[in-house]
Amino acid sequence: MRKADVSRTTGETDIKVSLDLDGTGKADIETGAGFLNHMLRSFARHGRFDLALKAAGDIDVDFHHTTEDTGIVLGEAFLKILADKRGIRRFGSAIIPMDEALSLVALDFSGREYTVFRADFNTEKVGEFDTELVEEFFRGFARGAKCSIHVRLLDGSNSHHAIESIFKAFAKAAQMAVSTEGHDDIPSTKGML
Repeated sequence: MRKADVSRTTGETDIKVSLDLDGTGKADIETGAGFLNHMLRSFARHGRFDLALKAAGDIDVDFHHTTEDTGIVLGEAFLKILADKRGIRRFGSAIIPMDEALSLVALDFSGREYTVFRADFNTEKVGEFDTELVEEFFRGFARGAKCSIHVRLLDGSNSHHAIESIFKAFAKAAQMAVSTEGHDDIPSTKGML
């Protein structure tokens, strides 16, 4: 059973996540940011993760704190479930198209936080959501999961399509990285991650 419940409360946000890595893609998401809800539903569906996520934040200011902290808590759920990383593939990557957009995401559940994000969007917003917050989400996830993540937008003119292709690539890369390989080893020459 690879499941975890994680919560985090600050002066800016209150976030609760329930995650099952071996689910069917069911999602119950409410962040107060419609576009972020859509991206997280897509992540759950394409990663085949069951994800329940409730976030209450200071969205009267903007979506920054909610988006960043959602990434952190989702990452912490992965970290809690994967524990010593025994038996997992550890690495995952995907290149995913969505119409004219093409994105690459590569992950390493290494125990070390690092983010490389290379994506320029043609608009400042999708709906009410600031496109610059996509990077904040992934920085938060890397922080919470203690993983390395590389995100590249390779092509795309429509910001909605570009961001959605990134989240779909993230889903498939994460699905690959957490998959089990039929052994009980820790995937590191050091013997620990």
